[in-house]
This record gives sequence, C-alpha cells and structure tokens, in this order.
Amino acid sequence: MSAAHGGSVRTLRVPGRHGYAAEFSPYLPGRLACAAAQHYGIAGCGTLLILDQDESGLRIFRSFDWNDGLFDVTWSENNEHVLVTCSGDGSLQLWDTAKPTGPLQVYKEHTQEVYSVDWSQTRGEHLVVSGSWDQTVKLWDPNVGKSLCTFRGHESVIYSTIWSPHIPGCFASASGDQTLRIWDVKAAGVRIVVPAHQAEVLSCDWCKYNENLLVTGAVDCSLRGWDLRNVRQPVFELLGHTYAIRRVKFSPFHSSVLASCSYDFTVRYSRNSKVIFKIETFEKVATFWCQLQYSRLCGVTIVWNCSLDCPRSYILDKFILSF
Repeated sequence: MSAAHGGSVRTLRVPGRHGYAAEFSPYLPGRLACAAAQHYGIAGCGTLLILDQDESGLRIFRSFDWNDGLFDVTWSENNEHVLVTCSGDGSLQLWDTAKPTGPLQVYKEHTQEVYSVDWSQTRGEHLVVSGSWDQTVKLWDPNVGKSLCTFRGHESVIYSTIWSPHIPGCFASASGDQTLRIWDVKAAGVRIVVPAHQAEVLSCDWCKYNENLLVTGAVDCSLRGWDLRNVRQPVFELLGHTYAIRRVKFSPFHSSVLASCSYDFTVRYSRNSKVIFKIETFEKVATFWCQLQYSRLCGVTIVWNCSLDCPRSYILDKFILSF
C-alpha cells in the first residue's frame, strides 16, 4: 500500500483490491467509504475502506474485511459513524467506523449477490433498500434483525436501487430486464414500470431538482431521461459512450448537469437536454471506471471509483478514486 501527493492530485494505492463503490460521508467533508473485492469480485474476500483526505494527502482511517466481495456501500443519514455494505454472499453488513472491529450486524435473506444498497435521506426514516441478483428488492430498518418487506416484479438481476430525494418512501430500481421501476413502500406492488432500454439497465438516478425526472444508463451506451408523468418515451437521450454505461449521477448543485462513467474508459459530464453538451472527458485511463459519486458537502467535488488493472486512488479538486 502506498500514498502520494503531487500538486492538486492525491493518490492512494491498495494492492489486491478492486473497487466497486464509493460514497462520501454526508457529515464529514473529507471522508469517504469504499467497497472493494478481491479478484474482481469473482472470488475471495471483500474490504470496506474508510478514507480521510486533508492537505497532506489521502489516508486510510479504518479498514474492515468481509468473507466475500463487497459491491456497494451507503452511509447512515442519522449517525455519522454508521454505514451499510452488501456482498456477494447475499448479505448486508452494518458497520460503525468508531469501532475497530465489526460488523455490528449481518442481514442475510437474499439468495444471490446483493449489488446495491441505499439509505433513505428522508429525515426521521431509518430505512435501507437493497437490490439483488435474486430479482428482489428488500426493505430494511437497521434496528430490526430482518427485512420489513420484499418487492418482486423484476425478471432479471437488479443492478441499482435508489431512494427518491423528494418523496418519502419512494424508490427506483434498474434491472437486467431492461426496465426502470418505481416503488412505494406503502404499496404492495410496483407503481410504475418504464421499458427504459432495449438492453440491460445498469444504473439510475433521481434529479435533485425535479421529483418526476430520472435518468438511466444501459448496456446500449445511452443515457435516457424519464418524466414519470409520461413514460411513453424519454424526455432526452444522450449518446457518446461507446461501451456500457456503468454509473450515472445527477449533480446535486446544477439542475441540468449529470455525470456518467463507462466501460469505454471515459467519464463524461452532460446536460440533460436533447442537445448533448460534453463538459469534460477523461480519455483512456489504464482501467475502466465503475463508480462515480458527488459529495453533498464539498462544492463540485466528485469521486469516481475505477477498477481492474489500475489499483490506485486519485483525489483532486474533482475527486477520483480507484483501486
């Protein structure tokens, strides 16, 4: 393991781990959590890394190992030390960064890999949603030892689950069955089914400024925007990536800006209009990008988590993180 700091760029190398997800703390501006796995998540164990960055560079504050690869991570919205990860063994893990060992609790109900977890941002709610390759979404209260509800309807693996930042109890899911689905925890079934692409949908995100607007990214290399009041056709389509889009995120600071990362080795900023506006592209790094995340606390700071053959972390004015 090594760290370096050159100019405005901070880097951290974590040999033997390949990154899957990263998320900034909603409480501490310089802290982020990273979910990683051995052997690209195919076999071996996983590691949760808690990183801090300051003027002197990037350092590991805490490291936790798990017996299977970790694929996603989400911070508690109620406790600055608590977070949840998910893994290839079908379980979720609850961690406390104030304690050197863990996890505090393990939730094991999914029957296949859990690929996505998200903690509700609604004040007063203690709810986590998880999406699995077993084609189900589960709702959890971390204070309860079992799931509160299971949502069924997807016909293939679920890659992404994310809470609405506007509507309490509402979340979206994206799946290999080519659909985007909108759910309400108070309802027994799905509220809206969007036939979003003619390919697997790998990622989705809500616009932070419009409760009816979501974006999806898919294996067909396109980004599409959806107005939930009329889902017969997308309100915009953004092209430019040449391989599957791994992750897409709306900016929390600019209503028309979103970022996407792809297996084509690029990260692109775009405006969610019918006219493509490419702000910046990072071309041909030594590995593909598999995650990006905006910080809600650090201005325009962003993190990208990339994987496979370039096990390094890059931190700059726009945060870039890789393993």
